[in-house]
Amino acid sequence: MSLTEPARVLAVCVVHAELEMPTKVGRTAIDKRPMPSRVGVRALGLDGDHVCDTKNHGGAHQAVYAYAEQDARRWGEELGRELPAGWFGENLRIAGLPLSDAVIGARWAIGDTLLEVSAPRVPCATFQHWSGEPQWVKRFTLQSDTGAYFRVLTEGTIGAGDEISVEHTPEHGVTVRDLFTGADPDRLALLLAAEPSISDDVRMQIERHTRRHANAARAAEQRMGASVSARSERTNDTATSVRTKPSVSEAKS
Repeated sequence: MSLTEPARVLAVCVVHAELEMPTKVGRTAIDKRPMPSRVGVRALGLDGDHVCDTKNHGGAHQAVYAYAEQDARRWGEELGRELPAGWFGENLRIAGLPLSDAVIGARWAIGDTLLEVSAPRVPCATFQHWSGEPQWVKRFTLQSDTGAYFRVLTEGTIGAGDEISVEHTPEHGVTVRDLFTGADPDRLALLLAAEPSISDDVRMQIERHTRRHANAARAAEQRMGASVSARSERTNDTATSVRTKPSVSEAKS
């Protein structure tokens, strides 16, 4: 895609079939395939789509999941196989916009819908089994090209070929990737203050990142304290050794 071409939807995908899965829920709706016609977009998701694990997936803040074509192609090159639209369990395969670097709270007009970027995708055991790739969750996490969840502000329809217009981008600038990696706790605190509409799941995600950074800081302080104490002990031992060592005259007498 050239830089002059508009961002657009390449495919709109919904559940093709539920599959059995060796997980606690036992079934998954991750197998999604492109639809040939326009698809209705509602507050809780696309017409014809659903989730099986309703405890960890779905809801108003995870109504629509989108993945970037450029990221799918990169993964395809790494894995040595084609990853068609829907392979990531996405509802929308999108070209021309960086999904994982979209700003939380940004509003995208697609077709006659208005969607708001709400969260990163967190890989799970179902995704691991579906992929068939060794250590897939770890690899996906380290790459952090997660794609983005959206909540639906205006219901309507979306079809392949629809152009995408970014209608609003919040000034805080905190991205899906920032939230997923949690590398900068100050930016996450900014997100909490700037986006009161974020979901409880996102708030818990931020709390986990905050605890992780606090624990790491305490561990570093403890290591520093232990290092200072060890150096102090070595210094004291050396001083004691110098004080107790006999002088030349004492050694001769």
